[in-house]
Amino acid sequence: MKRSNINQLETPKLSLRSALIPLLILIILLTYNIAIYGDDTLKGSNQFILLIAGAIAGLVGFFNKISYKLMLQKIAENIASVTIPILILLFVGALAGTWLLSGIIPAMIYYGVQIASPSFFLPSCVLICTLISLATGSSWSTSATVGIALIGIGKALGLPAGMIAGAVISGAYFGDKLSPLSDTTNLAPAMAGSELFTHIRYMLYTTLPTITITLFVFIVLGFTYSTSGEVDTSSFKNAIAEKFNINLWLFLVPALVLVMIIKKIPPLIALFLGSMLGAFFALIFQPVLLVEMAGVQKLNFKVAFLSILNAVAIKTNIITSEQLLNELFTSGGMQGMLGTVWLIICAMVFGGIMDAIGALQAISNAFLNWTKSVFQLFASTVASCLTVNLSASDQYLAIVVPGKMFKKAYEDRKLAPENLSRTLEDSGTVTSVLIPWNTCGAYQSSVLGVSVADYFIYSIFNLLSPIMTLIFAYFKVKIRSLTKV
Repeated sequence: MKRSNINQLETPKLSLRSALIPLLILIILLTYNIAIYGDDTLKGSNQFILLIAGAIAGLVGFFNKISYKLMLQKIAENIASVTIPILILLFVGALAGTWLLSGIIPAMIYYGVQIASPSFFLPSCVLICTLISLATGSSWSTSATVGIALIGIGKALGLPAGMIAGAVISGAYFGDKLSPLSDTTNLAPAMAGSELFTHIRYMLYTTLPTITITLFVFIVLGFTYSTSGEVDTSSFKNAIAEKFNINLWLFLVPALVLVMIIKKIPPLIALFLGSMLGAFFALIFQPVLLVEMAGVQKLNFKVAFLSILNAVAIKTNIITSEQLLNELFTSGGMQGMLGTVWLIICAMVFGGIMDAIGALQAISNAFLNWTKSVFQLFASTVASCLTVNLSASDQYLAIVVPGKMFKKAYEDRKLAPENLSRTLEDSGTVTSVLIPWNTCGAYQSSVLGVSVADYFIYSIFNLLSPIMTLIFAYFKVKIRSLTKV
């Protein structure tokens, strides 16, 4: 109680103009940083930019008589609040590694590519990319592997490249948005103060109608264009079968994890058990691969330990006869999640200082003064995410910055944090690919060989997602109130 009173006395009534100074400098620096580093910003430059912006916020605080001790206290509280999300991210890396090594992810791809058929090609592209991005948690890997293959197949069938790319991107971002293996799926609830599986379940309300409409549109488009030729996915299937022992038993592990999610088992436990089951299935079904990964001739305890722990903690890179699959069959394990963990910690430093100096409160109050209704609050969040995607050119920051800015506003409106985390994903994650100078737009355009202008109108899922979240907000459908336990 005493500490709370001290905070209240020391935190100033900061003017909106002063509160916006660190935020505007952050956006300017990030915009320049993207121009210099391009796709490599997550490797550290964005994180340091956040620390610079935090230092500038600290200077604003010093001019307003805010103590250094209070700033450190707020930083510590912020970082403590994301301890569980950080642990979840590390377990996600472990799970991705063991599911790759055990053949679970390859099995999903093996059976997924068999969905493709000439008469149902466009919706098949959506479904295949949906399945693979759910399994891998990455829209980038999905597009760079099966996405490229589907573009080639679709062109051979006589379909427009932009239309195929739109189907690929729609499916890829469905999984990127919903998969517990996705960094953005973990980042959004971390910023909003929600819980991972609660966030995923709550996203289903807006995401399932959106993907259903998307599939319907592509079914109609499929009837509009006549196709010729056959869909050949034999090279993919053969390459996977040569390297992995593929069978339906492998789906038992994701099915058990899904049951745990439905039963509301804590995510740390569910992901840990999923990782351990993946390791166990690797021993049962992929002993030859374990030997190959260790570079020895015979399987023993040391070999199994080495191969599995490398997959869990460091890196797994499985080489197949199909070049396109090699990037997909690469996992960074827990180590691969450190860039996102680093981003979260630096965002918490920036957010903690902004909170300590009263900047977040000033910005939040300004939005609350304008937002007379719940719909206006949601609309402001969507507009903020789009603005950061346009200006800072990075989907992670389109989640981090609005997430920290609006968290207090949602609390003041007595709205549960999953409302904010869902809106961040519906508008921050999926729209990044629609902007040519955004890292996601530049990457997808380069990898697929299709300009953003060509695939923009066909990225149905990405275009509809922010609209769907606004429709739900306007009609007050599934807008959860904050409840005290």
